[in-house]
Amino acid sequence: MAEAHRTTDRTDTGARTGPVRTARAARTARGRTPRPAWRNWAGNVTVRPARSVAPASTEELAAAVRAAAADGLTVKAAGTGHSFTAAAATDGLLIRPERLTGIRKVDPAAGTVTAAAGTTLKHLNQALASHGLSLANMGDIMEQTVSGAVSTGTHGTGRDSASIAAQLTGLELVTADGSVLTCSATGNPEVFAAARVGLGALGVISSVTFAVQPQFWLTAREEPMSFARVTAEFDQLVAENEHFEFYWFPHTGNCNTKRNNRSLGPAAPLGRLSGWIDDELLSNGVFGAACAVGRAVPAAVPGIARLSSRALSARTYTDIPYKVFTSPRRVRFMEMEYALPREAAVGALRELRALVERSDFRVSFPVEVRTAPADDIPLSTASGRDTAYLAVHMYRGTPYRAYFSAAERIMTAHGGRPHWGKLHSRDAAYLAGVYPQFAEFTALRDRLDPGRLFTNAYLRRVLGS
Repeated sequence: MAEAHRTTDRTDTGARTGPVRTARAARTARGRTPRPAWRNWAGNVTVRPARSVAPASTEELAAAVRAAAADGLTVKAAGTGHSFTAAAATDGLLIRPERLTGIRKVDPAAGTVTAAAGTTLKHLNQALASHGLSLANMGDIMEQTVSGAVSTGTHGTGRDSASIAAQLTGLELVTADGSVLTCSATGNPEVFAAARVGLGALGVISSVTFAVQPQFWLTAREEPMSFARVTAEFDQLVAENEHFEFYWFPHTGNCNTKRNNRSLGPAAPLGRLSGWIDDELLSNGVFGAACAVGRAVPAAVPGIARLSSRALSARTYTDIPYKVFTSPRRVRFMEMEYALPREAAVGALRELRALVERSDFRVSFPVEVRTAPADDIPLSTASGRDTAYLAVHMYRGTPYRAYFSAAERIMTAHGGRPHWGKLHSRDAAYLAGVYPQFAEFTALRDRLDPGRLFTNAYLRRVLGS
């Protein structure tokens, strides 16, 4: 395996160099008002695009792409900024999502729903619920746009049901020449296969079509479990549950587990008060305050971790899927996540625990472990193999580079694939070795965007020039 590069917190904006940038800098220096900035959710990426637009239709989007190409500007589309990488950064044309929203078509007979690219997962799920429909699986937050979520490989946890991108049956893509491709397994199938997790490198998605199911009940069972037990029984817990995940609290031997399984009902949602206490007061309010204390006094972190790991008690509830899969996440953090072959997960996690115990790292955020079945998407982190995900976090404002770099060395030793929207230091040379269809994706990119209209510094690093 390639040696791990040092993780940096340098803003990777993809800014252009040369006379154009120099002239812009000179105008600013003469007193010109700086262009408005765009920042991501975590606050670690800031860019000032030359131009930004918020198209309300596919036609307006295509026109904006053509105009940018004519003016020599690169193009990137931003979602709600929930990526920690600079995947959406540009100093050219930034396409904003707020007007390209809404449900375009609901087809219960076909089991599909089409949404405009800027529609948030929250809006999508609320609309699905109003039609008695649901996604099969999703991640634990729903603030992202549908196009941003699929393009970066957003996922939840599942024994049989895969990432959000794997639930697509079609998409609409504006390409570098301003044309619009309608893509599915039967129309432009090679583009559809790759663009489901396309990193914005093949074009700008204008709409996506999901396979959906009649709404069902999910029963969640959350309970504390020791690190020793959950790692010893990991394979069994994954096999016996439709959706299993757990959190390990560094500096402790404690974990919190969550098992979600389909149920006949009836609904038994969390009580308003008890839900607020667990999900808002403890998981956000108290936890955020504890993280702030740990940032100010790092020596206090192990003790805080022991208290935090015991704060949440066992609970069981039943509700419609998106209300079980998701929960509020208000404490801001930095994150790195790697997808490993499932059989490597427990060993890698034990190595990570040993790393924390022998180091002076002070880690206030739990490590999250989830799973996904193999899929057939070229740049999906679960492409071609049953997968386990290990995600490490650090509270925003605390030093994270050394911890993430050390954790990354463990992950890459197991052939790990970094989440495209989360911090990592991998480059195209490494990624070509862990993705069997990497060359097929880059060849398609060469065909669809030979002039690199949709490039930036992040894509140059992870896909090559």
